[in-house]
Amino acid sequence: MTDGVERPAAASRPISKGRRDGRLRAAWRAIRRPLMQSNLFKQTLASLLAGALWLIRWTNPLKHKEFDIAEAYARHTPTIIALWHGQHLLIPFYYPRGKALIVMVSRSADAEMNALVVEKIGFKAVRGSGGRDSSRHLEKGGARALIALKKALDAGNNVAMIADIPHGTPRDAGLGIITLARLSGRPILPVALATSRRKVIEKSWDKTTISLPFGHASIAMGEPVMVPAGADDALMEEKRRELTASLNAATERAYSRADGQA
Repeated sequence: MTDGVERPAAASRPISKGRRDGRLRAAWRAIRRPLMQSNLFKQTLASLLAGALWLIRWTNPLKHKEFDIAEAYARHTPTIIALWHGQHLLIPFYYPRGKALIVMVSRSADAEMNALVVEKIGFKAVRGSGGRDSSRHLEKGGARALIALKKALDAGNNVAMIADIPHGTPRDAGLGIITLARLSGRPILPVALATSRRKVIEKSWDKTTISLPFGHASIAMGEPVMVPAGADDALMEEKRRELTASLNAATERAYSRADGQA
């Protein structure tokens, strides 16, 4: 029996927002993998990202700087430039043009685009890990990367390395960068940069900061950290904490000055 009321067909019922969003995510996952396997797509996307970052750089002139970049380059080269995850995207764009820089980028699939962008702006990328556990027990990829970076330093080039560990504790240095300083005998130079206009991705593990155009920038440098060649585990840990404190202090100053608070 029926109540005499015409019912709409099931197919005509509106799709809930949750179901619709789920289908969109599924569709994106279906096309994402083949896209990211396309070298042409990756190279094109890297070029677009590099162009966008150049726009952001040129529309954010340095308003506050604790040091003269050219003078610091001459005084400290070759050195290990230490950066934090999520705060590092623009720093290579303020590096002296025409000067070599080798940048260590994570070996994760998500970091592949970072490596391509680094190469688009004229620097060399080395893939590896920052060293999650004991500095004396790095996995093979991390060990190879450290060897490549040491060779670059021995050749008189600067290297840049993100100090904290991917998906670890943000703004807490790992032992990989400390190991590189011990092996090379070169200082670690903590550097931080902030822009007055920015967007923080709150849901990201490292609170990734995206700088926006048409603001101004502030750059700060912490006290260099030296690691003796004969450093034992206790001294390595002490130097790791020293770097963490120095880079965090520089980061705080850069953001405060970008926001006009200092």
